[in-house]
Amino acid sequence: MRKLLSILTTLVVTVCANAQMLDPVHFTSKLEMLSGDEAQIVFAAKIDNGWHVYSTGLGNDGPISATFNPVKMDGVKTIGSLTHKGKEISQFDNMFGMKLRYFEGSVTFIQKIKFTKPDYSIDCYLEFGACNDETCLPPTQVSLTKSGKSPAVSKDADKGTPTPSAAAQSAPVLGESASSSAAPDPDVALAPDTAAAVSSLNAADASSLWSPVISELKAYEDTPTDSSLFYIFFAGFVGGFLALLTPCVWPIIPMTVSFFLKRNKERSKAIREAVTYGISIVVIYVVLGLVVTMLFGASALNALSTNALFNIFFCLLLVVFAASFFGAFEITLPSSWSNKIDAKSENTSGMLSIFLMAFTLTLVSFSCTGPIIGFLLVAVSTQGSILAPTIGMLGFAIALAIPFTLFAMFPSLLKSAPKSGGWMNVVKVVLGFIELAFALKFLSVADLAYGWHILDRETFLSLWIVIFGLLGIYLLGWLKFPHDDEGNRTNVPQFFLAMISLAFAIYMIPGLWGAPLKAISAFAPPMNTQDFNLHKASVEAKYHDYESGMAAAQAEGKPVMIDFTGFGCVNCRKMEAAVWTDPKVADMLNEKYVLISLYVDDKTPLSEPMTVTENGQNRTLRTVGDKWSYLQRVKFGANTQPFYVLIDNKGKPLAGSRSYDEDINAYIDYLQLGIDNFKK
Repeated sequence: MRKLLSILTTLVVTVCANAQMLDPVHFTSKLEMLSGDEAQIVFAAKIDNGWHVYSTGLGNDGPISATFNPVKMDGVKTIGSLTHKGKEISQFDNMFGMKLRYFEGSVTFIQKIKFTKPDYSIDCYLEFGACNDETCLPPTQVSLTKSGKSPAVSKDADKGTPTPSAAAQSAPVLGESASSSAAPDPDVALAPDTAAAVSSLNAADASSLWSPVISELKAYEDTPTDSSLFYIFFAGFVGGFLALLTPCVWPIIPMTVSFFLKRNKERSKAIREAVTYGISIVVIYVVLGLVVTMLFGASALNALSTNALFNIFFCLLLVVFAASFFGAFEITLPSSWSNKIDAKSENTSGMLSIFLMAFTLTLVSFSCTGPIIGFLLVAVSTQGSILAPTIGMLGFAIALAIPFTLFAMFPSLLKSAPKSGGWMNVVKVVLGFIELAFALKFLSVADLAYGWHILDRETFLSLWIVIFGLLGIYLLGWLKFPHDDEGNRTNVPQFFLAMISLAFAIYMIPGLWGAPLKAISAFAPPMNTQDFNLHKASVEAKYHDYESGMAAAQAEGKPVMIDFTGFGCVNCRKMEAAVWTDPKVADMLNEKYVLISLYVDDKTPLSEPMTVTENGQNRTLRTVGDKWSYLQRVKFGANTQPFYVLIDNKGKPLAGSRSYDEDINAYIDYLQLGIDNFKK
């Protein structure tokens, strides 16, 4: 069961994003003169769709607020605080326990100033935070440097007191591949051997630890780590096999094969035509997959995985399919379509007539195959791969076409094939239960996106327990649906399936009290939505300084996981609550790795500001957060949080990067891959 669920997981869970540099907010800055001796510094932004920029004055316990920061203000002084223009959105956030204010689309921040000398010199910057539903940017700066003659201040005007400089006049230079000589984390008590390693590290290895590894990291990420397309093909094949066992398809097999054998006295010709018939079925369904791909496109398919409205639509669609399988109604195409196609096939000859016969089969069997095809296309479309719908339909069509070809080659097999009967309706009802269970997964995505909290983890699990419990009861014959035979007895395969379904329902019951339930962790809502949780696992990083943590890793002979995070990163907290609380994840992070959490929004001033060269321009790093943000950009080529990377104790990657993704099993596999590569 767990293996089957892990295979199905690839159909409904989006894979984590590759490391990349994002630039979703586009600021311009300028100095606007006002009347008299006043002016204003204006920072105007255009914000990409799906992103938002936080407002001013959110406090130290919230995300990164927009702030005005003077570096050198000679001949001017600020008037009041930073203000904003734009449509401010206010919403309570459960993770921070506070009301957050932010802007979407565009925003303008304004700082008024007053000239106090005939000549002025301004060097300042706006710092802001930006997030979307999956990731956040580190504190980002937009600078303005301006100097000149004051427009309305005479030489004997009050000279005032300029705002003191916030930066040291001379700052050490840190090259792109160089490291700072930061001291070990003062909050961590180091063992004597670790302390010695730190001293040695600062003297010899610190510079190499900052060397870029972007190409090595990309090489890991470009290497396929799974066979998701194979699993999609396999899922399509299973779907096609299940469609064969329905009352709309199975009875057609012997009739069609007999038709081909009677139509041609030569058995070899009958086999050729049956093979052509099977190939025609494959072509029809593959074309259907291509049509879905062309209608949506790769980018739109990727957006489906997180779009709330689409997920609600998919949920309702699967509920309708489930009701159809339960016997409430039949989803059929207009009979005139199949009649016209059938008439065309009789009036034509050769390959075209065989293709039209295959098309007739597709239309006639739609009431059974439609819900299975719909479920498959919904699942693989949310994978975001442009090939997924086509690969899924290829697997489905091959499974559907094989029996026609096989029985045409070996007609004697028809005698041993199971006869049509009530067992086919049992297959339909079982599929209905499965589609109903998966409908809740799509509703869960929408629920999390909108924050409705109508389908928290314990509610979701309760519904799944009921669904699979009722499935087991149905298979035992204690529950009947409209199309079931009254006197039908439970056969041996149904009995074993009932045992599996009921056992699975019992397996999920401890999850109501917080058990991790790893077999379905990719389907159930995250652990942080659970109100009552007795299973808590704690993960606390021992190191918040890069060099200190790397020294400890060398002393202990362990691999390293660097966690680029932020105090105001909502999705970082979600990952820590939903994934790091898993007992196995917690054990691996605490015992197998040296965990280094680097906060890119840490406002602690550096002992001395650092000047770095990045993209051909000099930049000053003033805070600890600036330093770690620079490390993330220059060494790993990324600028979003959460961002996880596994490295050895020399600073070389052990696997690809990972970002926001609450798939616990995938996270465990990721950590294990790093351990395995470290041992090699």
